[in-house]
Amino acid sequence: MKNKNWAELKADSSWRMFKIMSEFVDGFEKMEKFGPCISIFGSARTKPDNRYYQLAEKIAEGLAKEGYGIITGGGPGIMEAGNKGAKKAKGKSVGLHIELEFEQDWNDYIDPDKLLMFKYFFARKVMFIRYAQGFVFMPGGFGTMDEVFEALTLIQTKKVDPVPIVFVGKDYWQGLLDWIKQTMLQKENNINPKDLHLFEITDDPARVVKIVNDFYRKKSLKPNLRL
Repeated sequence: MKNKNWAELKADSSWRMFKIMSEFVDGFEKMEKFGPCISIFGSARTKPDNRYYQLAEKIAEGLAKEGYGIITGGGPGIMEAGNKGAKKAKGKSVGLHIELEFEQDWNDYIDPDKLLMFKYFFARKVMFIRYAQGFVFMPGGFGTMDEVFEALTLIQTKKVDPVPIVFVGKDYWQGLLDWIKQTMLQKENNINPKDLHLFEITDDPARVVKIVNDFYRKKSLKPNLRL
């Protein structure tokens, strides 16, 4: 196969820059209309009969009843459960869908005017973080882990304002959180003890809602304008 020369690569890069800009512009213009939201993350592979799917649906429903919109990645599994719970409570149901060769289309519970399509993961992640007033992490795979540490890093380094971060599923997350405490903190001293206070863990949907509500009794709701 003939390699592209540098001039062709430069032209491709310039065109790609405009496509990236268009995703940011479209995302900013649409997301600013939706109001306070909570981002729910988790596996696309989780089936409706799984307890984590059912937990995600209850959490989204509870948050929506409190007036928060729900943002998910727009796909199946936990994402579908989040949008389904929001829809059940007649709340705002937002889907930030990524174009992937091997993944299904968006789920049926997203509000038609709140479906955004993305080609670039990094543009999509900016929307998740800039326009969410909290993050709920359900069990998931590599993508969920990427989003976990993105959120923790941005708050730890003060690139974004603090927001509630809740891990749901003690059986799933406790091993990772123990490793963060015992190895990352105590053994290697790679984080600060106060970093362990950036998040909470629970299996109780009502507790998730309380954590978010308690946080915003002391702080105003607004987009994360630093990002």
